[in-house]
Amino acid sequence: MAYYVYLLASGKHGTLYAGVSRDLVRRVYQHKTKETPGFTSRYDVTRLVWFEVYDDPMSAIDREKEIKKWRRDWKVTLIENENPDWDDLYNSITK
Repeated sequence: MAYYVYLLASGKHGTLYAGVSRDLVRRVYQHKTKETPGFTSRYDVTRLVWFEVYDDPMSAIDREKEIKKWRRDWKVTLIENENPDWDDLYNSITK
């Protein structure tokens, strides 16, 4: 089973959110539809801009915790190395 660590953004260079999920499509959909009140719904953080896949939950959780401790510019570099235009990757994972 796959586990995902992901970053969402409100827009290019906008507000960032790091999360972990077993079902990335479902979880991003929940953020996009503001299904759950909280940080992402309050700040309109709905654009999937980066993610990684892990085989076990502990590795994914450890990575998420690591990224959450990072400075913002490190997170921006992580995103821009793979997604320089900050495109929303949601459509690419739902096909």
